[in-house]
Amino acid sequence: MKKIYGILSIVSALALIVCMLISSLDLVAYYEPGFYEKEYRKYNVQEPLKMEMTDILYVTDEMMDYLKGYRADLVVETTVDGKEREFFNDREKSHMADVRDLFLGGIRLRRLLLLLVIAIVGTLVCMDEHPFRRLSKGYLIGSGVFLAALGAFAAYASQDFTRAFTQFHHVFFNNDLWLLDPKTDLLINMLPEGFFTDFAIHMGVIFAGMLVVLAVVCIVFLIVTRQKKGVAKEDIY
Repeated sequence: MKKIYGILSIVSALALIVCMLISSLDLVAYYEPGFYEKEYRKYNVQEPLKMEMTDILYVTDEMMDYLKGYRADLVVETTVDGKEREFFNDREKSHMADVRDLFLGGIRLRRLLLLLVIAIVGTLVCMDEHPFRRLSKGYLIGSGVFLAALGAFAAYASQDFTRAFTQFHHVFFNNDLWLLDPKTDLLINMLPEGFFTDFAIHMGVIFAGMLVVLAVVCIVFLIVTRQKKGVAKEDIY
């Protein structure tokens, strides 16, 4: 049973880590103060959009509400080059519908994984002699495996972000609606490739912070409980 408990602890760790990854995306996308305005100014998106910053931020707020499922459509009226018009054209609306499905799917996945984590933790607490030590060690093993895979991907992406970005779209979208034209589509002018590079970096920093903090907690817990109770190595794995 100890091996089964060990496997369960690693599974719960991997599930929790995926939850943290989704949450780090969520935090940057929706809750990092001033992120979008700072990025818009950095890439001077006002010039190709021919829009005021207040209007760009308004469109952004409406777009994010749509992605969160708070509004049913992307009919967003704004001022472009001094004229009132819809910001999103039909192609952009279709692509953003796909993006919303991806975002909301991620939220649903996070909920399911959290339930899995709770179920495994509950099982180990009820049946294992040292559940939290086992979970702590499982987290350290799981995070090591996950970081190795993520590190390999990060190294690959850093060599050619454009290629990695393109392959990401091929994996998660079954159409070419994400291929936008700067001459006709405002969305790509508002969110240039550099924006997504910065987004990935911010997300990575937050995710790494979560991983490290929890890893430190697990290490300290393992050291303290081993010293206090003299838990034998064979009792855990």
